[in-house]
Amino acid sequence: MGVLDLSLSLAIPALIVIHLLVAPYTKVEESFNMQATHDILVYGTPTKDIYNRLSSRYDHFDFPGAVPRTFVGSIMLAGFSQPIIALVGFQYAQLIVRGVLGLFNAGALIMFKSNVERAFGRPTARWYALLQLSQFHVLFYASRTLPNMFAFGLTTMAFSQLIPHPDGKMRAWRYRVAIANLTMAAAVFRSELAILLVTVTLYGLTLSHVSLRRVIHTFILFFVISLLSTISIDSYFWQKPLWPELWGFYYNAILGSSSEWGVSPWHYYFTSAIPKILTNPLSSVALIPYALWNTGTRKQVQPLLIPSMLFVAIYSLQPHKEARFIFYVAPPLTAAAALAANYVFTRRGKSAVFLLASVALVGSVLVSFGISTAMLAMSSLNYPGGEALAELRGLIAAPSLSSSPDLQTVVVHTDVLSCMTGVTLFGQHPHRPTDPRPTAGEITFNWDKTEDAGALRNPEFWERFDYVLAEDPAKPIGPWETIGVVEGVAGVELMKPGTSQTRGDVESGQDRVFGRGALVRRVKEAVRPLTGGWWIGPRMEPKVHILRKVREGQARRAVTE
Repeated sequence: MGVLDLSLSLAIPALIVIHLLVAPYTKVEESFNMQATHDILVYGTPTKDIYNRLSSRYDHFDFPGAVPRTFVGSIMLAGFSQPIIALVGFQYAQLIVRGVLGLFNAGALIMFKSNVERAFGRPTARWYALLQLSQFHVLFYASRTLPNMFAFGLTTMAFSQLIPHPDGKMRAWRYRVAIANLTMAAAVFRSELAILLVTVTLYGLTLSHVSLRRVIHTFILFFVISLLSTISIDSYFWQKPLWPELWGFYYNAILGSSSEWGVSPWHYYFTSAIPKILTNPLSSVALIPYALWNTGTRKQVQPLLIPSMLFVAIYSLQPHKEARFIFYVAPPLTAAAALAANYVFTRRGKSAVFLLASVALVGSVLVSFGISTAMLAMSSLNYPGGEALAELRGLIAAPSLSSSPDLQTVVVHTDVLSCMTGVTLFGQHPHRPTDPRPTAGEITFNWDKTEDAGALRNPEFWERFDYVLAEDPAKPIGPWETIGVVEGVAGVELMKPGTSQTRGDVESGQDRVFGRGALVRRVKEAVRPLTGGWWIGPRMEPKVHILRKVREGQARRAVTE
């Protein structure tokens, strides 16, 4: 492997880590596995008085979610992360946990690239790497603890085995490996992947790449292994007999309850999600169709495209659709685009058409990198809850707020929006309960996430809190002071010369902007004089207010940024 090829391979984990560091916080969709991994690392797995110890400590007993999810991925993350956390410190645990998942998915993508190179040649593998690296969504989500991203590594490894191989015996073996990976992914993490398992199997049987007997043996073996693993592990953690993905299938497919989160037209995946996932506009509108039409690439791309597109078509019958539900098809579609790109680029000297197409290809990759960079910058501004939590810790540690002896213990309420946009147990508890504190006088935090509407309307409920993170500063009852606000992205803003920057009320604390919103303001103020007053960038709006309780006889304190 040459230096260029090694660099392209290493760029996959490098960019995943960069996306993790730029956007280190999480959303509510990631919360189950994030909180579960925290609880396993902190509380372990009790062997005595199991129900009482789990129900009193583990987060999922208080916030079970719409359907129960598996602990299998969380156990694996905790196991691989624990030695690294012990080495560098628990305060970095959330980054390490996400990093471990990201590197697992990076390894699967590198394996896929390696098989592309082995089957289609080094130039095609280079195009694959460039197209994959310029896609925002896969790199951004690779380290996010969604069930889809635990399954993504398994499906990517499965697709790597579907890349054509000249040896018939090896091809049959690789199909069995693919079926094994897809079976585990469907049984443990995402039940809808059973559709992909069926389309892959039917394609292999139709072309006699694998025999039905071997398919059945492989499926039964790995299905039983997966079933025993998930049922035993999840029945222990949920303290009832449970196969989570069976519950998920019943909830989503039989009851159709996922439609409560919105529905999309049948063509959404083809007309919106896939072009968005691939990022490069030429991939979906030109390269993939050309790869299927061109006789020089058609046979090579069919094993990757046909099962993938059949999966997407069948899954489109489900009314509720999200792009992350079909992330699995990104690597095979990208490989198909890479085959077409290489075919065109290697013929750039043969005609003006190929030359112009090659120039467009290079330009599209550069544009895609630019688009992905802008999307990363915008997306990193979408976690006000996580930022507010970090800012609150910094503010309380500041002498202007921590000088009073009554701040040895601080009680904080975090509202729904805060918890949905970045507040996690790792952020709330940067040290294990048994860990020695770095300083003797460190403030102790107690946290509350009450959602009950009746409790929130009770004035006595709010008496016990010192601070509140709230979307609506008027919701907490009693005398509260807004000491600052964390903004979140709300679209793209175009400002013309002469347009003034909107600022909030200084007395109400709306003008004290913390976090990345303050950075956006500073960048805007620095750029506009250089552009004659023009500005195009993220439009920010208040999301989470940081409120401090004003107790009787206590004056309001100034807060400095």
